[in-house]
Amino acid sequence: MNDRSFDIIVIGAGPGGYVCALRAAQLGLRTACVEKRETLGGTCLNIGCIPSKALLQSSENFHEAAGSFAEHGIRIEGVTLDLARMQKRKDEVVTANVRGVEFLFKKNKVTWLKGEGHISAPGTVAVGGTDYTAKHIVIATGSDSIPLPGVAIDETRIVSSTGALALDRVPGHLLVIGGGYIGLELGSVWRRLGAQVTVVEYLDRLVPGMDGEIAKTFERVLAKQGLKFRLGTKVTGAVASGDGVAVTLEPVKGGAAETIEVDTVLVAIGRRPFTDNLGLDALGVARDARGFITVDAQYRTNVPGIYAIGDVIAGPMLAHKAEEEGVACAERIAGQAGHVNYGVIPGVVYTWPEVASLGVTEETLKAQGVEYRVGKFPFTANGRARAMGATDGFVKILADKATDKILGAHIIGPDAGTLIAELATAMEFGASAEDVARICHAHPSLSEAVKEAALAVEGRALHI
Repeated sequence: MNDRSFDIIVIGAGPGGYVCALRAAQLGLRTACVEKRETLGGTCLNIGCIPSKALLQSSENFHEAAGSFAEHGIRIEGVTLDLARMQKRKDEVVTANVRGVEFLFKKNKVTWLKGEGHISAPGTVAVGGTDYTAKHIVIATGSDSIPLPGVAIDETRIVSSTGALALDRVPGHLLVIGGGYIGLELGSVWRRLGAQVTVVEYLDRLVPGMDGEIAKTFERVLAKQGLKFRLGTKVTGAVASGDGVAVTLEPVKGGAAETIEVDTVLVAIGRRPFTDNLGLDALGVARDARGFITVDAQYRTNVPGIYAIGDVIAGPMLAHKAEEEGVACAERIAGQAGHVNYGVIPGVVYTWPEVASLGVTEETLKAQGVEYRVGKFPFTANGRARAMGATDGFVKILADKATDKILGAHIIGPDAGTLIAELATAMEFGASAEDVARICHAHPSLSEAVKEAALAVEGRALHI
């Protein structure tokens, strides 16, 4: 076998792609991964999940130092923002992560093919004018921001999430188009740093798809933090000038349009699969009406030898979903029984407090006619949350009325993204609410709220 021939070539080195490549190499497959960026890690590590979480943490630290530390008897006079240093730290975090992936490639003997990949024929990938062959080709090219007609992104005044992560000044007024994960996280960053933030959402609620009760509480909590909301409203135009952006808003259900002046606009209305220049049309690779590559349960496309995972196929556009698919796809190719349980994939909004969702929502259960019971426990009644001064929110568990099996779990509160993992484990193994309720949880801990919510399913919570 020569240096241009592989068992598997993965196109894209984001979380799905690089994890797929690493797992394939672990299984003894001669593996290459194509990446056109100068660094590995894809959108997530370079311009998405990792840099946004770095800024979320830094902005929360600034917010606490400037205000809430005083409640703990810590007085800091003259707190000032060094945005350049904050951005530099974010870049340092990104660099450490992407270098980590490069180290893992070397450790596992994954060949990095640097450049843009094009599938010129089944079994052949062209990169930088050189053809490479493989028995199996996995498409893991991720997603890109969805543009909004009438709102031209220039990454200066009108920005995507990429531009919003690299602003060199705090906007006086930031208008966020989209009330989903990305818009609310980045809106929170700049609100904490001093911007006035208005979130415009086409629907009449935030975080579509999440539990409705959680969404309403989330809106109230963010409003308390100073974010303004224009729900049921659409943006029909935005014109940038040297002084700012004139944004035209219009009520969805009818009414007079208005134009407001803001400093910066963030377009965060969702993402779409990125499949440009792969050669899919010439190959006849099937896609659905929204551009997602169609695959079977083994991630095989309709073209033999070509697979797809992550954001380019249907399902939630989440890095951890892509990672699980990458592992499962590699294992399937190696003859093992890789599997992903799509009913147990958590979604997390990393604001403060965090919001985490798992399984079905109460609205879904009602629509399906499923009889269920609800257990809720507020963080105001949790000793650790009180000690932290982080009592906003609650844990909510939905269980089948007849079997007590946990069907969904939803949390808004401190470290919700960590707390949801216990319930994900429980659901993965088909646990009941009583199973969780009978587990001894450390005291005082935030996780006791999970136990109490499980007890509440049977109406026997101890601390409310």
